[in-house]
Amino acid sequence: MNRLRVNCGPVLGVTVLWLSTRALMLWLLVDESAPVLGGGSVAREVWRLYSHWYDVLAHGSFPTHDTLWQYPPGAGPVLLAPGLLPWLTYFQAFVLLTLAVDAVVTAALVRAGRRPGRSLLGAGLWTGGLPLLLHLPLARYDVQVTALAVLSLLALGRSPRAGGLCGVFGALGALVKVWPALVLLGTPRGRVTRGAWRWAAAAGTASLGALTLSFEHPLSFLREQGGRGVQIESLGGTVLNLARHAGWPGRACYQYGAVELAGPHVHAVATVSLGLTVLAFALLVLWRVRARRWSQATPFDAALCAVLLFTVTSRVISPQYMIWLIGLAAVCLTSRHTGQRPVAALVLAATALSTAVFPMDYHEVVDGTWRGCLLMLARNGVLAAAAVLSFVRLWRSTRQDEKTVQTTEPRLDSDRLPDRALSLS
Repeated sequence: MNRLRVNCGPVLGVTVLWLSTRALMLWLLVDESAPVLGGGSVAREVWRLYSHWYDVLAHGSFPTHDTLWQYPPGAGPVLLAPGLLPWLTYFQAFVLLTLAVDAVVTAALVRAGRRPGRSLLGAGLWTGGLPLLLHLPLARYDVQVTALAVLSLLALGRSPRAGGLCGVFGALGALVKVWPALVLLGTPRGRVTRGAWRWAAAAGTASLGALTLSFEHPLSFLREQGGRGVQIESLGGTVLNLARHAGWPGRACYQYGAVELAGPHVHAVATVSLGLTVLAFALLVLWRVRARRWSQATPFDAALCAVLLFTVTSRVISPQYMIWLIGLAAVCLTSRHTGQRPVAALVLAATALSTAVFPMDYHEVVDGTWRGCLLMLARNGVLAAAAVLSFVRLWRSTRQDEKTVQTTEPRLDSDRLPDRALSLS
């Protein structure tokens, strides 16, 4: 009986924390008219923009000639899902489904954390970390995207032989918002990787084919995505915003669904950002080639590192991107072998700073005041530090010498170990 109480205690704690924090997030969403909460700008994206796209999608076409539509075709079914609850308004149905997906992610992290050798810290981080963004997660569909990435990694963590399921979830996530494809980067070498990538290719092709047959203009997003500039919240945007105090004549303007900076040298900054993204990808490929040791946590750590690097080097670092990082950091913390614990702490710090930026002091950032610039410098500085630290720790964790490997845990090589040895439970 005592043992049962010990096992159920942390789970009960996570449940109570989830219920209380989500109630608070709902309250903030309903009563968000205060300027410090964005003055209604957070929820407006759902009831105005998502609802409009729902009407277009319901007529069998993706939005065309819409500069705000910059998402892969997999986003269509997600935005149509609130139609499954016709007795509610679109806004109410969207929020309810987002909460349901949030609960699924929490339950999956709890289940993973209760297995032998695992930890419930991941469930705690997701449950307690998401409210740092206030009510924003309930008014964006990034929770749904993150859920697919989390389920993909947890499927692989249950057993490397579940690489097929990992690949399917990863491909579905990539069709919704591209970045979940990065979760396949750290799959163990051998048949696990081949299986995951093969299933990902099959599921992605089949899903894209089905969407192409069901809707017109499935690739219309490519036209608008390529036209984006430098968002004010990106690393490049922070540099340009600081340059305004040194006489740079640029200005902030609303375009492509975000506040971007326009003026001299913006194109050069965007090109540098793209170059840094290419460099980040090259570093990840180099890591993959040089890595010699896979632990239980390596796929999780690699996913967090990859998304961090791509986020930091992006021309756009919207506050909802932190939802992705919280979810991946939570998966890392389900394993006691992860090397990303300090990175997870930095992600939480960056999340809190993101909320200080938007919605709390966004006008300061847009106006380019010293307060706004320093807030962005702090948020992006913490994110950059997290990305560098994440890559360094990932590199070191997979480059240990053979003597160290033998004294810790066996390498995970799916072509050499027998099936029984492949279980990560």
